[in-house]
Parts: sequence; structure tokens; C-alpha cells
Amino acid sequence: MSTVVGREELQRLESIWAEKPGLRTFLTTVDHKKIGTRYLVTSFAFFVAAGLEALSMRTQLAVPDAGAIGPKAYDELFSMHGTTMIFLFVTPMLNGFGNYMVPLQIGARDMAFPRMNALSYWIYLASGIFLYSSFLLGSAPNDGWFNYTPLAEKAFTPGLNIDFYNLGLLFLTVSSTVGATNFLVTIFKLRAPGMSLNRIPLFCWAMAAQSFSLIFALPALSVANIFLELERRFDFHFFDRAHGGDALLWQHLFWIFGHPDVYIIFLPAVGIVSTVVPVFARRSMIAHDWLALATMATAFIGFGVWVHHMFATGLSNVTYAFYSAASMVIVIPSGVQIFGWLATVLKGRPVIRSPFLYILGFIVTFVIGGVTGVMFAAIPFDQQITDSYFVVAHFHYVLFGGAVFPIFAGIHYWFPKITGRMLDERLATWSFWLFFVGFNLTFFPMHILGLLGEPRRVYTYHPGFGWGLWNLLSTIGAFTLAVGILGTVVNVLWSRSAGAAAGDDPWGANTLEWATSSPPPEYNFPSIPVVHSVDPNWDVEDRRDDARRLEHAELTLSGGHETIGTDWLDADIEEIHEGPSESPWPLLLALTLSWFFVAFLAGHWVIAGIGVGLIAVAVGGWHLKEPGE
Repeated sequence: MSTVVGREELQRLESIWAEKPGLRTFLTTVDHKKIGTRYLVTSFAFFVAAGLEALSMRTQLAVPDAGAIGPKAYDELFSMHGTTMIFLFVTPMLNGFGNYMVPLQIGARDMAFPRMNALSYWIYLASGIFLYSSFLLGSAPNDGWFNYTPLAEKAFTPGLNIDFYNLGLLFLTVSSTVGATNFLVTIFKLRAPGMSLNRIPLFCWAMAAQSFSLIFALPALSVANIFLELERRFDFHFFDRAHGGDALLWQHLFWIFGHPDVYIIFLPAVGIVSTVVPVFARRSMIAHDWLALATMATAFIGFGVWVHHMFATGLSNVTYAFYSAASMVIVIPSGVQIFGWLATVLKGRPVIRSPFLYILGFIVTFVIGGVTGVMFAAIPFDQQITDSYFVVAHFHYVLFGGAVFPIFAGIHYWFPKITGRMLDERLATWSFWLFFVGFNLTFFPMHILGLLGEPRRVYTYHPGFGWGLWNLLSTIGAFTLAVGILGTVVNVLWSRSAGAAAGDDPWGANTLEWATSSPPPEYNFPSIPVVHSVDPNWDVEDRRDDARRLEHAELTLSGGHETIGTDWLDADIEEIHEGPSESPWPLLLALTLSWFFVAFLAGHWVIAGIGVGLIAVAVGGWHLKEPGE
């Protein structure tokens, strides 16, 4: 009789959660797995665009006095490369993993606010298209991803280039804020029964730290963009010294956001590292609670470090001393994490597979980037190499080495969960070595170029400076890195349909996403799992209890789009939370926001006003009750 009950519950769940294939479902779905997959695909497309921009620049710089790219195009390429990598690739890619995996890792059926989740994606896509449409008008952002004033003011950059930048980032900020709020509520209120704070997976802690940082850091960037747009369009003078403004105000506002953004990028990436290491070390993570604390401490201390980007601006030495000390202190929680990972590997029985290779590559490159980061905390050294290629080398070792290596580890680790197929391990290994060698050959010579005096952001150089060999090596490395990335793309496309069947848990993993089928059903779990440790998927008896609960229709929540709401501290059940099904309103609201930003860019104030009205209509429609509610 119990087996019949379990089968009936599964059929009921499938009928409630199943979405019919087709265009309508594509446009209206709120399934976190589909939205997460879209984030991954879209952000990777932007990664390819940023890579092509980088290869174009490296081609220009391969030899002295090259003429492949002129100064105007070069300015746009390096500006859009940085903007794309920082705003359109790394953070959205990691949010894609978060969208897909966080509900699965905490035993939930969906995100806390499914419609907001869909809205976050559609705004992200629209803002990316908005920014890249600037190329079609020959007006791509051209003052760097940091967009310093006074260069970004109307007098020095009179076209629409900087308006695209300001409005595009304001548009994108809406997506990031909505997504961060959703992650926080999901992680702290929808966890499986028994998943107390000390049992939250480290990847979820990392996403929570990122979300807190986004909520507190983004307003500074938004204020900077609003001030600059008011100055460019309506003759305000926030950054104009001749009228009482201050150009350094932009740098303060930007880096109040910009330095926490380093950790906004880094923290979810190290969450992936903390997820993969125990699986391939074949033991539980050593010092789990300390790593969770280090994750949150890094996010907190990151807000007190921004002036180390401004050591060459002439601020007082007392100010510099404070921020120099803070820049050194932030090394401590990062060191705790590195020692935790290494101790886990050394105390375990490591199994070398492609996801673990990328983790090992990350540790090597991030330590190098961390060492040069401590060098930057020494004020005299920083002042000597500011705006040189040494900065470019450090920045890429920390952010590319610190984020993209874990991202590729996540691709290889979670591909079986998302598709039910395995990547080809031999091709994955070859791709890793091309990736690792290409990365180091690209960026390590830049340290030497910086010490030799090559400034960044210049499109050519004289042959007598002695920079040609190192630039040529860097360009060869960039194309080697590109081949490694291409190998992964080929592997993913081929394995998606022809790869070996993965089974539910091919890695023997410890977190809850592997406690359900691969790929997961629409409802994630037939019965909400109950947790008693930090490694719930290794608790075999608990997972058998989940199956028994299904047979007795316990915690199956088959009355609608339901998941449980739990206490934030101990994850005791408080309520049954019912979420919405498919809805057109997230897409429509994103489209009306796009209308407003495009009209504002064009200076059509009446049409922009109509856009505000349409936004109000979309928000009103969002809150209408659906038939049957």
C-alpha cells in the first residue's frame, strides 16, 4: 500500500510542476534550474565576446608599432573587455550556478521568489544587449571599466559612449539587487529541516556573503552613475572642480563598490572550491565552520580596503596607513581558506579528475595573485607600479585565476547534474593543461612588463623599450588559453548529447544536489530531505528515510508549488511556502524597463515618461491574482 501511495505522490508532483515545452514556457518559466541554465549560457556567450576583445588587443600588442587596431577601437575594446568580464560574465556566471544549485543544496523546491528570479535574468540579458548595442552605433564605452572622471565628462567624451556605460550599469544593478535579495531569503528561510546555520553548505555561505556585499556595495556605484549622467545630461557639477565638484569623488564612490566587487566575484568562486575539494579528497571538509566564518569575514573586511586603489591620488599619509593595514589584514581569512583546503586534501585520499585539476590550478594561481596583492599594500611599491602592466598581471591572477578556474571546475563538476551526461575526461584534461599553461604564459610576463615600465591601456609601443619579447610571449599565451577554452566548449557541446550516462551521483558527493536524479525533476525532491550533518548525502540512513517518507506521503508537499519555510537559525519548520507557477510579468517588466533606458539614452523624454507608465502597468499586472488563486 505504501508503494502505491508513493507512486501517487510522484504522479501528483509531476502533474503540478511539469511545464509544457514550447515558446510560451520558454518566455514565462520561473523554474530556478532553467533560469540558472540560461544565466550560465548567456554569461558564457559574454565571456566569449570578452575573449575575442582580449585576443584582438593581444594581436595589436604582439609586436611594437603594430597597426592592427587604431587607438579609438583599442580604447573601446579594453573598456568593453573589462566591463564584460566584471559585470556581464563572472558574477552572472556564478549566479547561474547559484540559481541552479542553491535550492538543491538546501533541499528546497525553488527560490524564495521565483518571479523575481526570472525578472533578474531578463533584466540581465536586456542590460547586456543594451551595452553591446553601443558597438552598432560606434559609441561603445571607451574610458575603461572604471570610467574615471574628468575623462568621462561631456567635455572630454562628448558622444554616447559614457551614457551607454552609466545607463547600462544602472539597468544591470536592478538585476543584481533583485537576485541578491532572493538568494538571502532563500538561503536563510527555505532550508531543509535540520540544516542549521552550522550545516549550511559552504557554497551557500559564499552566495550569502556575495549577496550581502552586493546589497551594500551597489548603491555607491549607482550613485556614481546617476551623478555622472546628471552631469553629462543636465549640467550638474558633482565631479567638476571648476564649479565646486571633485573628480576624486568618482573614485571614492566607484571603489567603495569596486573593491568589495573583487570579493563579490571571488567568494562564490571559492564556494565552488569548498564544494569540490571534499568530494575529490574523499573526506569531510576540515574546519568547515572556520571556512564559513572566513567567507563572511572576507566580505566584511572588503568594505574597508577601497582606498588602496587610490594610493597615487595624493590623499593624506594617515589615510594611506589605515588602508594599507586593512589591505594586509584581509589576507588572514583568505589564508584560513587556503589552509583548510590544503589540509583537507592532505588528510584525505585525493582522486584526480578534471574538476579537481582546475581547483589545484586555482590554488597555484591565486596564491601568486595573493602575494602580489600584499605587495600592493606596501604604499611606496604601489605608487611605483600604479597604472603599469604589473597591475594588469595582479588583477588577472586574482580575478581570472581566482574566479575563472573555479568556474571551469564548476562546469566540469556540475555538468553531470545539469545534463545527466559525463564530459569526456581525456579532452577535459588536455583542455585544462592548455588553459593552465596559456593563462600563466599570458599574464606572468606582464609582471615583468610592469617592472620594465610598460603602462597599461596604451595601444602601441616603441621597439626600443625592450617590451617586444614579453608582449609576444603574452600574446602566444592568450591564444593557447583560447584553445584550452575552446576544448571545453567542444567537450560540453559534444557530451551534452553523446556523453556517457552519469547516473544520479557519479562523483560520490556529499551535498544534497546529488541526492536527487541527474538532471533533477521539476520539483527537485519527491520528499523534502531531512539533514543531520554538513555532509548530508553521505548520511546513507537519512537518505533511506527520505524514501520512506515518500512512501508515506510525508513532506511531499503535493498541494501546489509548495516548499517549506524554516527558522533561520535551526531550520525548524515554520510554514508551507507556496510559490507562483509560470508568469509573463517578469519578461514584460524587463521589456518596459528596457523601453525607459533606451528612451533616456536617446533623450526622448516623453517616450521615457511613457516607459515609466508602462513600468507601473507591468508592476500592477505582476500583483494581479492568477485565475484559480
